[in-house]
Amino acid sequence: MKAFPQQLINGYRAFTTQRLPTEQSRYRALSERGQSPETMVIGCCDSRVSPEAIFDAGPGELFVVRNIANLVPVYQPDANAHGVSAALEFGVQVLKVKHIVILGHAQCSGISAIINKAKPLSPGDFIGRWMAMFIKPGEVVEQRERETMKEFATRIEKAAVFRSIENLMTFPFVRNSVENGHLTLHGAYFSVAEGSLYVLDLAAKEFRSVRDNSLI
Repeated sequence: MKAFPQQLINGYRAFTTQRLPTEQSRYRALSERGQSPETMVIGCCDSRVSPEAIFDAGPGELFVVRNIANLVPVYQPDANAHGVSAALEFGVQVLKVKHIVILGHAQCSGISAIINKAKPLSPGDFIGRWMAMFIKPGEVVEQRERETMKEFATRIEKAAVFRSIENLMTFPFVRNSVENGHLTLHGAYFSVAEGSLYVLDLAAKEFRSVRDNSLI
């Protein structure tokens, strides 16, 4: 049996000597009363895009779900396994979160697989099947005239945020909570290289920089 990753051991030891002492009371309280985060974040598995790090969140503050390309499937109450749907059901109906944030990001490998028409990595083609939900029947995802590959990728990465918000509203319990004013849906986009965050203005259908004073 191979040794447990030393990096994780070192990280845990640093946690117990530095962070845990200052937050021990919070962990004890969370253990006793359970979690009650107000915000659910659906983000990408990409190791460069940690919601807890980006939003400087402490334990118990965010209910986080991560998958390839931060996608939300449409509502399908069938006999198949639905990890994101189960998390949504728990977050909305049990935790009663007040906000759901779809967090997209630059240089997303899942989006790259679509726009570059990547070959399957395995006979099961799990990534291809997963990413297929992003495209509606009859929809074509193609590079526009005079659009650079980087611009194309960014456009589709942001489009994935719109599509996931659209798919969220196919869940009856999400739609009911939104329409009753108990839940608000949000979109955001993180630029990895600059560390910049852009928040979706749903009315204008544009992403605006958090550094813009109008967002404060």
